[in-house]
This record gives sequence, C-alpha cells and structure tokens, in this order.
Amino acid sequence: MTEPVSTTTSTDITLRLPDADATRALGTAIAGLLRAGDLVILTGDLGAGKTTLTQGIGAALNVRGQVASPTFIVAREHPPLPHADGTRGPGLVHVDAYRLGGLGELDALDLDSSLADSVTVVEWGRGLAEALAEDRLEIDLERPRGGAVDGDDPADDPEAGTRTATLRAVGPRWAGVDLRTLGA
Repeated sequence: MTEPVSTTTSTDITLRLPDADATRALGTAIAGLLRAGDLVILTGDLGAGKTTLTQGIGAALNVRGQVASPTFIVAREHPPLPHADGTRGPGLVHVDAYRLGGLGELDALDLDSSLADSVTVVEWGRGLAEALAEDRLEIDLERPRGGAVDGDDPADDPEAGTRTATLRAVGPRWAGVDLRTLGA
C-alpha cells in the first residue's frame, strides 16, 4: 500500500503513495482511526489527492452518496449507512474551504452542529479550519510537478506520479495513537 519515508515522532509520519488506489487505501486506513467528532484538515495543490483520500475515508465509514469534490457547493454531508451488523458509524462532512474568505465564512457553514456526530474533512483548510477543534489530524499531500518521467510529464495526468502524504496528529485526542501503523 504505502511506504514510510520518515517519522519524526509517534504522531508524525510521511508516506509515499504511488497511485490513486494507494491514496484511497490510505484514506480507508485512516478511517479506521477516526471517530465521531474528529476533524481532518487536508492541504495540497490541485490534483494532490485530497478528494481521492476523502473517498477512501467515506468508503470505509460506509456513508451515503458519492464522495466528490465539494468545490462549488462548499460542503457536503454524507450520512452513515448501516453496517452488515446493523450498527452505524459516524457520518462524513466534506468541506472545500478554497473559496472561503475567512473564518467568518467557515463559521457561517454551521459546522459546529455536525462536528460532534460526524467526521469532518476540510480540504484547503490550513490556516482556517484549525479554529474548529483543538484536536485534529492534519494531512499534507504533495504531487510531482513538472519534469518528464519516462517521457511523460506527471503534471499532465492527475492520477499519475507518486505523491507523499505527511500526517500530523494534534491535540490530546491523538495522544497514544501511532500513525506509523498506517504505513504497514
């Protein structure tokens, strides 16, 4: 799935993601650590894999609806579907903060009302969404830019090229959670 690049503490890890499937698989693995009330902040350029990672999270949480970029509607709520045993996990609130002008516009989304019952994933959230919760999982995604690889430029194909994901756990909720298990 993924290959650890380095770790700095038990709450920081960098992983290589060779393709979109590995990015979705990382999302699936991350979902196994998430619970209602968790905030995930995703940072990365266009095509870095933010929505692809969120698709993996949504699939593993077993939420309703296709997880797609919420760019033009800003936020999508995906309620939980029942698991085979009849239980339900948390829902997913997927936010794209790219077009938001500041904390006031983020507050206007009224995410506080769903934060406790759902996993909230905020794309383009760095510098803005940290105010939503003391505890959060921050994920920086990077993709190759420019330069030909075997005659192809990975910047021309959003699915191509090895990405890196750096995960950072912030706050007491994540104390004792070893993110290195995600690289196994």
